[in-house]
Amino acid sequence: RSVGAVALPGQPGMAEAEAAGDAGLGPAAAQDGAELAAVIGATVPTGFEQTAAEEVREKLGSASRISKDRGKIYFEVPARSLPQVHRLRSVDNLFVVVQEFKDYQFKENKEDALKDLEDLVKKLPWTDPLKVWELNNSLKKKKTKRKKHNLQSPASRGKLSDGGEEGGADQNNTNDQEDCAQNPVAVEPTGGQDKENPQGVTSRNGVEEEEEDNEQSEVKAEVQASSESGSKADEAQTGEGEAKVLRFRVTCNRAGDKHSFTSNEAARDFGGAVQEHFQWKADMTHFDVEVLLNIHSNEVVVGIALTEESLHRRNITHFGPTTLRSTLAYGMLRLCDPQPTDIIVDPMCGTGAIPIEGAAEWPCCYHIAGDNNPQAVKRAANNISSLLRKNESKDSSTALGVPLDVIQWDICRLPLRTGSVDIVVTDMPFGKRIGSKKKNWDLYPACLMEMGRICTPGTGRAVLLTQDKKCFAKALSRVGHIWRRAQTVWVNVGGLHAAVYLLRRTSEPAQDTRPFW
Repeated sequence: RSVGAVALPGQPGMAEAEAAGDAGLGPAAAQDGAELAAVIGATVPTGFEQTAAEEVREKLGSASRISKDRGKIYFEVPARSLPQVHRLRSVDNLFVVVQEFKDYQFKENKEDALKDLEDLVKKLPWTDPLKVWELNNSLKKKKTKRKKHNLQSPASRGKLSDGGEEGGADQNNTNDQEDCAQNPVAVEPTGGQDKENPQGVTSRNGVEEEEEDNEQSEVKAEVQASSESGSKADEAQTGEGEAKVLRFRVTCNRAGDKHSFTSNEAARDFGGAVQEHFQWKADMTHFDVEVLLNIHSNEVVVGIALTEESLHRRNITHFGPTTLRSTLAYGMLRLCDPQPTDIIVDPMCGTGAIPIEGAAEWPCCYHIAGDNNPQAVKRAANNISSLLRKNESKDSSTALGVPLDVIQWDICRLPLRTGSVDIVVTDMPFGKRIGSKKKNWDLYPACLMEMGRICTPGTGRAVLLTQDKKCFAKALSRVGHIWRRAQTVWVNVGGLHAAVYLLRRTSEPAQDTRPFW
């Protein structure tokens, strides 16, 4: 994800970008009386771009374009749909596109190339994207107020009793970017695409929300107010009254080997031009707005960030050493096409990211989570409790719990009847932070056999994530009579090249070799 500092617009009628390559997608101009629309860019788990595009079409009715830069999609929506955009389950970070250039011609000389980027700032159509940013910001403030109100209610006063790490190790940097810089004035390198949050601040998608109708009416009111009164960005630029000077940051993500400059240099010069044009104050940490400069070979996208931290943090409050991103969990679950009344099992659940995401998005299925580590089971149980409390705080009169149970068990001896499970979805040990590559050579075949035993012959399916691809391929060849590989999705997990395998259960009956007791 690229994060960056945004400078709010100066003059509302700024000229559109004219030169430097063929312009691609840009914001839909809001003519007088026309509805404000936005081109939204979203970062998604690498390998699941098509899954995200399908979700956008189903839930928002918009067609998506998958970027050449893996892990990103673009789609156009009316500004009033921003709440639904933030509720998408497959996206990590969101930004509104200011302008996209599909074939930007960079000068060979470094000084000339950087000068072109500086000159680009005053040519870009900032006005409508910044109205979208302001609307998004106002919605965030409303949700924060609702959250504070709910936190004072009796339903949310209970505290978790768990020894697990809070804000612990989470998977970073799902995009293979060459380099990344955040720099309006001074360079401050980033360690990954997500901003760590040691204070445990709830992500924007995780705050409590009102009924959708009320939220939609609020958005319409905000859009109307924005068009009537103009943006506070214009106010800050013109200096009328005593409007505060907005603080900004620019982040550049660059990939490609034909550029004469680094991402640090691009962020520094582009950020300087933003500061000069809008008279904003540069601030690397306590910024109001972020401008994103994404450069992938000859594709350049300028955008304004709409999320402060990744939406994948929505479900998890108690992290483990290998907590799976909720967005990746959603992609894995969607791959196996759950149907109502399906029984879905995660036999190595860790902190429960997969079953919790499943219970939230597929409540008509029954989800069972288990792990052999008692600490992992405890963390998963506490994450489920947090989800229950969040549901109660929304509306205690309709809180019915979640169709999910968590159990401690042995993956090779599951206490489940033969052929009783429809789907198995799990994140298998990579042999790095947990277990070892050597142990996987015995564990993987035993796991696949036991999963084959509990799954329904002919219709059962399994979606398994692993980075130990060689070991998995060997294990799968040993159980080819019960599992058939149907699809492989290559993904990036915390900088590791991993694979998600969709397996289908053959009609061969499984032999139950477990002793009776």
